[in-house]
Amino acid sequence: MASTDANLAARLATEAGVLLLALRRDHDPATGTQALRDAGDRAAQRFLAAALAEHRPGDAVLSEEAPDTADRLAAPRVWIIDPLDGTREFGDGRDDWAVHVALWVDGELAAGAVALPGIDTTLASDPAAVVPAAAPGAAPRIAVSRSRPPAAALRAADALGAELVPIGSAGFKVGAVVRGEADAYVHAGGQYEWDSAAPVAVARAAGLHASRLDGSPLRYNQADPYLPDLLVARPELADALLTAVAEPARSA
Repeated sequence: MASTDANLAARLATEAGVLLLALRRDHDPATGTQALRDAGDRAAQRFLAAALAEHRPGDAVLSEEAPDTADRLAAPRVWIIDPLDGTREFGDGRDDWAVHVALWVDGELAAGAVALPGIDTTLASDPAAVVPAAAPGAAPRIAVSRSRPPAAALRAADALGAELVPIGSAGFKVGAVVRGEADAYVHAGGQYEWDSAAPVAVARAAGLHASRLDGSPLRYNQADPYLPDLLVARPELADALLTAVAEPARSA
């Protein structure tokens, strides 16, 4: 079933992305960028909610764009979705946005897909992506927020002599690591489960490290879906990054 679930996740994420591209192409600029962003959120949510209700009617769903209910906490299978990750980038006509579809089963992420419609790519947990080898001797590249790189990422860049690579959505940042265009993604300062579930499922399937910044596990389908920090990295960099991103010891 896991492979079938992964295939469904990839298909739905891809189809939602196609829908969003068409919506953006047909958008009337006179209505404004915010109207496009709002329309994208609504359209992708409607599509994914209807598709999951059709194909997995017994499963619960946690989505950024729908009211949360406590029913999912007792459910053995929960889809965790972000119908449009990177709404700002989508509205601005950029490529670095994504659609996230993940499945949590009995305590663990079981499947996931991240569609990157702007570059006509979907990354899935099955078949897992093959991460390109790092260039010998090259400085590490750390994907960070376009607007506010966290202090933890600045410490990591300083410690490892790394280059910061500003990218839009969380899914696109993790996708950059999976695709070999970055070596790590360091985030601090606020996310929710839907921001990272699908990207983490894809990253782990590809053999990458994924954890909280303190090295603790990422836990999903929690009563409070707030999951504020994230490290995704090539495994050979993980220990050095975890050390570097740790808060400096306070003076006595």
